[in-house]
Amino acid sequence: MISYKEACGIISKEIEQIILLSEEVEILSSVGRVLAEDIIADVDLPPFNNSAVDGYAVRFGQSREWNIVGEVSAGNYKQYSITDKDAVLITTGSKMPDGTDTSIPIEIVDVMDDTLYLKEGTILKQGMNVREKGNDLVKDKVALLKYEKISSKNIGALATCGKSKVKVFRKLKIAVLATGDELIAVDEVPVDDKIRISNIYSICAAIVELGHEPVVLGFVKDIKELIREEVVKAIALDIDILITTGGVSVGKYDFLKEIFNEIGIQEKFWKVNIKPGKPIFFGTFNKSCKEILVFGLPGNPVSSSVNFSVFIRPALDKLYKQNVTRVVNAVLQEDIQKKDDKRHFFNGVLYEENSIWKVNSRFSNSSGNLIEMSRANCFIVFKEELKNLFKGDEVTCIRM
Repeated sequence: MISYKEACGIISKEIEQIILLSEEVEILSSVGRVLAEDIIADVDLPPFNNSAVDGYAVRFGQSREWNIVGEVSAGNYKQYSITDKDAVLITTGSKMPDGTDTSIPIEIVDVMDDTLYLKEGTILKQGMNVREKGNDLVKDKVALLKYEKISSKNIGALATCGKSKVKVFRKLKIAVLATGDELIAVDEVPVDDKIRISNIYSICAAIVELGHEPVVLGFVKDIKELIREEVVKAIALDIDILITTGGVSVGKYDFLKEIFNEIGIQEKFWKVNIKPGKPIFFGTFNKSCKEILVFGLPGNPVSSSVNFSVFIRPALDKLYKQNVTRVVNAVLQEDIQKKDDKRHFFNGVLYEENSIWKVNSRFSNSSGNLIEMSRANCFIVFKEELKNLFKGDEVTCIRM
């Protein structure tokens, strides 16, 4: 059995072997994807000097009154011969006429007939209320960096740079297979010792949240030949990662570790000194064209969720160079204890109060209590060497 840190290091090293491929997608299909190139401005932004207010464009000077000689609105530019005594009515965002350098807001002027008067007591400054050409970004400069994860706030920048199609990294294909005689479909009613399959849905949802593509392989009974057949089929698929749940411990019907070894999956580690989720298996399978990463997670819902959150999710973030802040230090709101030297991950509720992060852990931490885990929003990290954590201690929390 290895430590949590050792396991993280092994996974991090192996996941770097995945080669990130790219593809071009429509701009609206790029939301949630990771940029595979720098986005370069093909024009100055803004492309011309424009007014930041509704007002009057003038040439700065000593005048406090001007003749209104015309108007310019957004998209309807007109050029005028401008003197120090001339003003042009202008709307927000409209191009400043040549010869003007200042935009006077309508709130500080009076208009009588075709004459504009600056109100008493107001101060006029050269260049006021003018957004200069290239002020946001100069042509040929980087607008968005490679590895930026695209969200709605980035779409405007992409469009402004003329990117109707965007080069992004391809989604990883991550297959998920569950094992267990006790499992039934979610639309069936459990009787006797049967339970509805939940792990597949939880893990696939987490994969989607990370922007990747789950390949749902369903579930199979604890019959070695059947499990072997499904695993062989899985690694023959065009996938990058295989995740299984159940069957990796030491019980009579835990066949997966044995099957992995038999079909050539190279074991990197089995069992990590954590709770829940100790019997996690991690290995690699070398195909002629690439290496597939294989994670064998425990069947208990909380255990598999912990494994995904503390091992798989951060490794994928690192692969795509995503600096996601998932770790928060918070003040513990009650005492908690453990009796062993494992690293524990307790369900917790993280919240901010008076600019201070706080966390409580008023949950059962049973590895099968999926409902209580769904009410939590973080895992409280309880380090190996500690037996007690007390109210008021600062603890590390991993956001779910």
